[in-house]
Amino acid sequence: MKKVLYYAFIILIVFVALLLISSRFPMMKHQVMVVQSGSMEPAIKTGSIVLVTPVKKYKIGDVITYKGRGPKEESITHRIENTEVIEGEMLYITKGDANNAPDSRKITEDEIIGRTIFWVPYVGYVVNFAKKPVGLLIIILIPAVMIIVDEGRKIVKEIKKLRAKKSEKKD
Repeated sequence: MKKVLYYAFIILIVFVALLLISSRFPMMKHQVMVVQSGSMEPAIKTGSIVLVTPVKKYKIGDVITYKGRGPKEESITHRIENTEVIEGEMLYITKGDANNAPDSRKITEDEIIGRTIFWVPYVGYVVNFAKKPVGLLIIILIPAVMIIVDEGRKIVKEIKKLRAKKSEKKD
């Protein structure tokens, strides 16, 4: 039972580490992002992770993630409510499911990161925690301590076996 828990915990840590890496550095065309607000509830809860991928065409009803305008503004995940073509450029009118009105800003195709194709509730809280220095330390420290303790037990067990063999030879 201990071994099962041990390996389950290691797999969990590796999974969180992969999510952390993929949220910082997009892998191929897919990107993992964390939902920071409740604007898409109940469909996508605050703290969910979303898997976003660019597609050739976006349509009304698609949940998309697009870039914020400011340098520090986070990306936004909302649903396409309508489209407009102005001077040959497609513009998307978006709205969070929980919001009363559409977003005031119209989104261009260049601003869209991609369509949200998959999401997992609450896992984003763990990813956000892992992005902080304390969280990163814990993600590294806990598995390291577990491995050291496990290897220490194996070493002690082998030493006891060697001592038992030596005492048998003396008798």
